[in-house]
Amino acid sequence: MGIRRVSLISVLASVVGLPFLSLAQTPTPAQKPSATQTKDSESFDPHDLSGYWQFFNGIPGQGIYATPSKEGPPGLTAWGKEHFEANKPSYGPRTAEFDNDPIQHCRPTGIPRILFYPQPFEIVQTPGRVMMFFEREHERRDIWLGGRKHPDDPEPTWMGHSIGKWEGDTFVVDSVGFNDRTWLDFYGYPRSESLHLIERYRRKERTTLILQFTVDDPKAYTGKWESDTKLYKLLTGDRAMMEELPCVAEEEEAFTNKVRNPARGLTGTVQPK
Repeated sequence: MGIRRVSLISVLASVVGLPFLSLAQTPTPAQKPSATQTKDSESFDPHDLSGYWQFFNGIPGQGIYATPSKEGPPGLTAWGKEHFEANKPSYGPRTAEFDNDPIQHCRPTGIPRILFYPQPFEIVQTPGRVMMFFEREHERRDIWLGGRKHPDDPEPTWMGHSIGKWEGDTFVVDSVGFNDRTWLDFYGYPRSESLHLIERYRRKERTTLILQFTVDDPKAYTGKWESDTKLYKLLTGDRAMMEELPCVAEEEEAFTNKVRNPARGLTGTVQPK
């Protein structure tokens, strides 16, 4: 019995030891990222824009330019100047004591202004369309693919009618059919129903999305307005989510009285005259 027990122990020991021997002889997996490599160096599909993206995400040199470009538009038409002077923003160089920003009344922000918020949006890509879901107001935007055309007479809406196509690694979005009930940006530049917007998205790296766009609104501006380069960062892990952030009129008013007005040196509940 003693001999059998010793033999059995020897056999078990040899069997248990086999995996360790096998692992010791297996080559170490190659191409593992080194400590100096960044996530942006990982491979990615430039034709896949899916994911959660965010503007103003600690990007060096980005600046807080909640407008198409630092230089401003090429010029304003008579219509554009009238509406620009009537708009009283709560941000930027023309901050007014009593502003009339449409967002304070919970009107939809619209395109392209909603793209300048430091809040995430999700891109969902399907064969027939690309969808953008915004944390801000929980808005949704459809960009139609497959050669679809714009309607001959689109109904003016906050988000407009958008069609997209690929030009190499650049996703080009062509949008028309906007209303004039919101602003083009934070600073009070107007948009009219003649706005034709061209956006160009390119996934430069795995975690970096680049946007450049052209504002063509002959009713408001004397020429085409080319944007600065806008950068968005991919949100990953626990940050890849959107909070519940619908626009509620009373909450917007409370924010004005608790945050905006004190920042202007105003106290208490102040209503526009």
